[in-house]
Amino acid sequence: MPTTAYLLLGAFLFALGAAGVVTRSNALSMLVSVELMLNAVNLTFVASARRFAELDGVIVAFFVIAVAAAEVAVGLAIVVDIARRHVSVDVDKASDLAG
Repeated sequence: MPTTAYLLLGAFLFALGAAGVVTRSNALSMLVSVELMLNAVNLTFVASARRFAELDGVIVAFFVIAVAAAEVAVGLAIVVDIARRHVSVDVDKASDLAG
């Protein structure tokens, strides 16, 4: 498959994740959308690394995976805290976390 197909798929997945972050009010759905965006970026990095026969994109993709794991850990801790304080995990109702 040509690299353009991978880049277009990555752009579509990133746009889908961005739309999910903007339109959703549930914190878990927002976390899933952010993960989708990070995986789209990983796909783009790996496709570019394959196209140019370099390992730089793959190395950056591993760092993005590590950041995504940390983001999930912190994000789920925040969601659990919101769920304990409130009935739902609606981010619009969680204004008590603001500074």
